[in-house]
Amino acid sequence: MTEPQTDDIAVTLNRSLFERHPAEAAAELEKLDTADAAEAIGGQPPDTAVPVWERLSPDVAAALLEQVPNHNAVAVMNRMDPTRAATILATLELEQRERYLGLFDKSVARDLKLILQYPLGTAGSLMDPRIIYLRRDMTVSEALGRLRLQGARLRPVRARRILIIVDADSRIDGIVEIQDLVLADSDDRLAEFLQPIPGFVTATATVDDIVEVMEEHRLSSLPVVDVEGRLIGVVRYDELVTAAKEEATADIQTLFGASRDERALSSPNLAVRKRLPWLQINLATAFLAASVVGLFEGTIEKYTALAVLLPVVAGQSGNTGAQALAVVIRGLALREIHIGHWRRVLWKEACVGVVNGAAVALTTAIGVYLWSQSFGLMVIIGLSMVLSMAIACVSGAAIPILLTLARQDPAQSASIVLTTVTDVMGFFSFLGIATLLLGML
Repeated sequence: MTEPQTDDIAVTLNRSLFERHPAEAAAELEKLDTADAAEAIGGQPPDTAVPVWERLSPDVAAALLEQVPNHNAVAVMNRMDPTRAATILATLELEQRERYLGLFDKSVARDLKLILQYPLGTAGSLMDPRIIYLRRDMTVSEALGRLRLQGARLRPVRARRILIIVDADSRIDGIVEIQDLVLADSDDRLAEFLQPIPGFVTATATVDDIVEVMEEHRLSSLPVVDVEGRLIGVVRYDELVTAAKEEATADIQTLFGASRDERALSSPNLAVRKRLPWLQINLATAFLAASVVGLFEGTIEKYTALAVLLPVVAGQSGNTGAQALAVVIRGLALREIHIGHWRRVLWKEACVGVVNGAAVALTTAIGVYLWSQSFGLMVIIGLSMVLSMAIACVSGAAIPILLTLARQDPAQSASIVLTTVTDVMGFFSFLGIATLLLGML
């Protein structure tokens, strides 16, 4: 048989493997040198090559993308599933990624950019896309070789404790602990060390979802999958800690009406634009509280001592409500509680409010009596303190739950709503009880 005939048969066999068994073809390509693999896949028609490209490990696909001619890469990427194409591009350095996006069709490039730009605070924005597809039938030697090759080709991945094993469709098959490979024989198969995957998240999962899964399963790395369940990245613990810190500081800012986007050295224009609307809302709620005081203007004119004690009641109920608010927001954020716990939470806060209110009311009543020598004023301030603090506790717990139920961020507006409720109810309870018990004054 002549050499040209042999080459023709090899090409035919390769094309048959690519067309009929793309997963097996991808596995074979991953074992080859990059130049040989690029030559093999580059010689295939785009429609035949696409199913193989989609099954390649992203690090191998990214290396091959740089080896094949540009026209070949463009033809393949324009036909590939956008999510898979984005997974490969995400493995590249930013400059290389932008260069390829400039070569693709405009509609394809637009879709890929949207996929690559996951919303901030989601698993997609936090994940490390530098992943390796390892198969259960690979040997320990082959797996370690792939890890070394990735370190030489891309920026090395630190703190890798688990290896993620995928099936022929790039879906998670299980995990292997890295220390198991260190102690294993080089010819052992990864299947011998395969463990079930304890947890994973989709690319759109929030930081709260990620924290919940990682804490539940004690993971140092959390796999991220697309809508079809295919592996696209990994959220590592250090990235999660950084994101959680940013989320916590952002919640502190929004709790007091500042924007998440504002920083200490932001421009005055940005600070004014972000803060002023909430200040205006706060002003409107202050007028509402003032209108409640206006309802009892006649009572205050007769007994001016009531005006002196108004800030005491409002301030104490405000602090009480803020305590309950902080505890419930933290519970919701850490998933210690959910909406279904509302009865238990409100009952607990009502009990706390009554007990604390009674204790504070006793101290306040003694102080007021020593100051005014009025038994009636002592009774009024004591009753109103218990009532206002109980209401404040329940309100502080109910407001974030209601806002969460309405799909609103409790940290953004809960404090303003709570301030309104505690001021209004504090003033109303104190002056209302005073009006009812005028005969004791």
